[in-house]
Amino acid sequence: MGVRKDLKRAKQHSDLMDRTPVEVVRDSAGVVREARTPPLARPAVTGSTADLPFTNAAEDPGAVVLRRRLGGRWRPVTAAAFAREVTAVAKGFIAAGLEPGGRVAIMSRTRYEWTVLDFAVWAAGGQSVPVYATSSADQVEWIVRDSGAGHVVTETAGNSATVRAGTAGHRRPPRVWEIDDGALAALTALGEHLPDKEVTERRAALTPETVATLCYTSGTTGRPKGCVLTHANLHAEAANTVELLHPVFKEVTRQTAATLLFLPLAHILGRTLQIACLMGRIEIGHCPSIKPDELRPALKEFRPTFLVGVPYLFEKIHDTGRATAERIGRGASFDRAHRVAVRFGEAYLNRLLGTGKGPGPGLLAAWALYDLLVYRRVRAELGGRLRYAISGGSPLDRDLNLFFNAAGIIVYEGYGLTETTAAATLVPPLRPRPGTVGRPVPGTTVRVAEDGEVLVRGGIVFGSYWNDRAATDAVLRDGWFATGDLGALDEDGYLTITGRKKDILVTSGGKNVSPAVLEDRLRSRPPIGQCLVVGDNRPFVAALITLDPDAVAHWLAVRGLPAGTPLSEVIRDPRMRADVQRAVDHANEAVSRAESIRAFTLVEGEFSEDNGMLTPSLKVRRHEVTAAYADEIEALYAG
Repeated sequence: MGVRKDLKRAKQHSDLMDRTPVEVVRDSAGVVREARTPPLARPAVTGSTADLPFTNAAEDPGAVVLRRRLGGRWRPVTAAAFAREVTAVAKGFIAAGLEPGGRVAIMSRTRYEWTVLDFAVWAAGGQSVPVYATSSADQVEWIVRDSGAGHVVTETAGNSATVRAGTAGHRRPPRVWEIDDGALAALTALGEHLPDKEVTERRAALTPETVATLCYTSGTTGRPKGCVLTHANLHAEAANTVELLHPVFKEVTRQTAATLLFLPLAHILGRTLQIACLMGRIEIGHCPSIKPDELRPALKEFRPTFLVGVPYLFEKIHDTGRATAERIGRGASFDRAHRVAVRFGEAYLNRLLGTGKGPGPGLLAAWALYDLLVYRRVRAELGGRLRYAISGGSPLDRDLNLFFNAAGIIVYEGYGLTETTAAATLVPPLRPRPGTVGRPVPGTTVRVAEDGEVLVRGGIVFGSYWNDRAATDAVLRDGWFATGDLGALDEDGYLTITGRKKDILVTSGGKNVSPAVLEDRLRSRPPIGQCLVVGDNRPFVAALITLDPDAVAHWLAVRGLPAGTPLSEVIRDPRMRADVQRAVDHANEAVSRAESIRAFTLVEGEFSEDNGMLTPSLKVRRHEVTAAYADEIEALYAG
């Protein structure tokens, strides 16, 4: 098992396990209120993120920094080749009229061209404005108008039509370039008459304090706000993350690090991961989809050594394994394998933390059996070389984390927001603590206020919202960013997120309930798709629940029911309701009886981006859901 070997090797490199000492500060009652981690990387004092491709090309021109899928194969892209392409496209932007400080919006799924465009905009002295490929015309209209982007690069003809429809009323609609229609080639041809020194001069004028990107929030509570992030912000995040994590790959795993990037590059986590990989010369490939059926083949072909994902990915991999076992009549065996994995992962974690002896002979034998039958198949689904993964966006179910640990994959959790340039906390290498989101990223301080709100300070914290001083002043106070999330710090400086300040429900009995804990645990269990916990000013807590389409198809097949059975019949089937009740029971295990879900209703359809109930980063828009299902909510409390 790779993880066990890594942990044994780690004892020979104890400096890797303890290179991020954390200082905790307690209040007068002895409660830990603050955790500080010193930086591992020096703050940037000259240059910018735009220099990365050129630094790599100068220092190691033959190094493979990316892999690009062409002609059915993953083909290497060297540092020198990438720098040449960035230069060519940057000259095209300059020739097209992009001025220093001008903005270019990029509306595309995750793909190689996105990376070239991002660095080309920076190399030309501009600022990139990411736009989710699924954005509506209204959303595009707002972001382009608010940011003042004079150019938009889209991926598809459909994206281009959306941009043109959204900006038709603008006094000066942006110039639109389309990747599928040869945008990069067109830009290269447009700028080929310019000397390379035009790009060099533009880059030389950039400093760490220059604005790099306007990254818009997902807009769960209103119109998206543009977070102004500088090159210094991006450097603080990427450089400290590389220094924290990369030595593990070099000294402990003895692998050449490589990752497949599938998170949307419109999301700050995907962007900073990409910058960190180029900074560390870690090979990157791109996959445009997080859908399991599309992602799995890419994982098997690319064979990454680590991944950065969201809980949804790990939940789907686990659920697919169980569904496969159930189809061949081995569902009970998979369930046993899951229970063994949780016990094994817990025991091994206790041994690592010095709180237990580790797995006994019986548990080791059971693990060896299920490693042969189940766990190795999980590893194969992820390409066969994966040893580490980082999960962010929302909490990962602790048992699921332990399951992957037993399967040979350590999943580290992190926490952050667009305003903190992605991760503000991260579980440090070889110090896993499932259920927490880790310690402050090096160079960052985390504080928990008296009311439980998480505050963050450091080089990763943004400077302002674009064109919105009131919103900026509401969250930035004396250098601290008020996240709006609730949490707690333990004795070792690990942060646990307990909910969202604005989402707290107060029942008519006066009980404060954080819906996030219940919702995250519900979504971790099939056949749940999405859910919304309600109960504000109500006598008890209840839930709206949708069913996952894949889980429904599997459920029907296993029971020999017609594939076309209407969903309206499925949600009334007592057997389905019993399965959902088991998921509800699992969620309720994490809270007191007064906070537990007492009733639920299954609703037809899905919460999705298309119907406006999910953000592009898969967060539920609570107001939209409660408005759409007002009658169903009232029915939960009738009588």
